[in-house]
Amino acid sequence: MRKALLAGLTGVLLTTTVSAAAAAPARLGLPAPAGPYAVGRTELHLVDHARPDPWVAGTTRELMVTVRYPARPGGGPKTPYIAPGAAQLIAEEDARQLGIAADRLDYTFPAHARADAPAAAGRRPVVLYSPSAKYPRSVGTALLEQLSSEGYVTVALDHTHEPAAVEFPGGRVERRALPPGTDGKLLIATRVADTRFVLDALETLTRGENPDAALPAGLSLDLTRVGMFGHSAGGFTTGETMVHDRRVAAGADLDGSMAYSQSTRDFGRVADEGLDRPFLLLSAGDHSAASDASWQEFLNHQRGPVHQRHLADGEHFSYTDYQALLPRLGLDPATLAPLIGTVDAGRSIAGQRAALSAFFDRYLQH
Repeated sequence: MRKALLAGLTGVLLTTTVSAAAAAPARLGLPAPAGPYAVGRTELHLVDHARPDPWVAGTTRELMVTVRYPARPGGGPKTPYIAPGAAQLIAEEDARQLGIAADRLDYTFPAHARADAPAAAGRRPVVLYSPSAKYPRSVGTALLEQLSSEGYVTVALDHTHEPAAVEFPGGRVERRALPPGTDGKLLIATRVADTRFVLDALETLTRGENPDAALPAGLSLDLTRVGMFGHSAGGFTTGETMVHDRRVAAGADLDGSMAYSQSTRDFGRVADEGLDRPFLLLSAGDHSAASDASWQEFLNHQRGPVHQRHLADGEHFSYTDYQALLPRLGLDPATLAPLIGTVDAGRSIAGQRAALSAFFDRYLQH
């Protein structure tokens, strides 16, 4: 099935080839967050000194993490959607799949969060984000900025050597390094280990004991209230992380299969065992619990509260920033429909924001 993990490992997002339209770069942008807070942003370079990188022999596992948080007005300039070194490589990959020139995709456009803005007072719940396989942490920006504007600290992970590019301090860029025929179970296990390491690092950061990174002054994390969500393989990662780590109190899967192979019913532990904590399933198009055997297995075993929402006129990548970005390219909507459906982009994003906010408000803010 198109949302099974292994399908995500053998192809990239934009599989519909279209002819180039106008040669001018598109004016890309995302809808502004609508919560009561301004949004600050800081980047963390985290080094797991105890773990070798599974994809590049002889190296230590390093991660880049974007922290967004409720802020007071002020701070530095608006931050770029993707840092310049990685933006070009990611744009080139997307453009090849769309059949357009790479210079039409300027992914350095300003997002809404400001660099190192002063943190708003208060102890804040935390929500982690994991992107789909082979995609950068930036693809959840519209949802993450909204949650942070509503009072959450959001923490977006790049799973290094999966995306086309991850930019580290000093302009160093790490490219995709997944070997051919990458084992899906190793990939998800690596992602779960990445996520648990980030949780460990956040605990260390709150104590001021991390020599590699620091949080903005005045930012207070409440690590007794942690949620997580992700798209596609990131949703699978969310569920598997919750199986292994009780620090995550509530999770959401945005249109992601919980199977390594649907045809052989090789499911993840989250499907086979379920969870005793709240979980949200968001689906789109022809994908839902009615069509996904791994979701059916999960629902049969789930012991905690479960919520479902279906976007009938959306598609798999409606649950990413591509929902907002692709319509701005001026391409034939029919060629984009297999990716983002026919749903109005504004309605789609507003509905997703509302669903995630209501879910995390209920289970993290009580």
